[in-house]
Amino acid sequence: MDDAGRKGGDLPAAVVTAGVIAPPPLLFAGFLCFALIADHLIDGPGSGVSATPRFVAGTILPVVAVILLAAAVRGFRSAGTKPEPWKPTTSLVVDGVYRVTRNPMYLAMMLIYLAVALMADSLVTLALALPLWAIVRFGVIGREERYLDRLFGEPYRAYRSRVRRWI
Repeated sequence: MDDAGRKGGDLPAAVVTAGVIAPPPLLFAGFLCFALIADHLIDGPGSGVSATPRFVAGTILPVVAVILLAAAVRGFRSAGTKPEPWKPTTSLVVDGVYRVTRNPMYLAMMLIYLAVALMADSLVTLALALPLWAIVRFGVIGREERYLDRLFGEPYRAYRSRVRRWI
């Protein structure tokens, strides 16, 4: 079996999962809750963006996010693998939305986070998007990338070289 067809069950136990620091939806939801509560407790400043653009962005971003999430999950299901990064990966997904971005689910979650921050007019929540991004980038995506490189080898490296991490 070539590298592209290698299954997670064929690997040593140490590389059966990506070893992400926490489930990404939990990271995003936890950061969002913390940020909104902190903003409320300190009566944080507004974002400085007027109401109409915040409303438009707060409406459009979640729609785009849901489309990205649905397309990403559909790609994983079509490939017969799990989308959860804390579970073993059995196939490399490179079609559909994955031809444009290697991380459509994290991009979607970030869009939802930013939409809520804008709708809440919370500068604190917007500012905390940066450390959240760094945690996801290094504690989740970096680990996934190393895992997929070990699991799929050259096919993954070729994919990574032609598709950007975000967009």
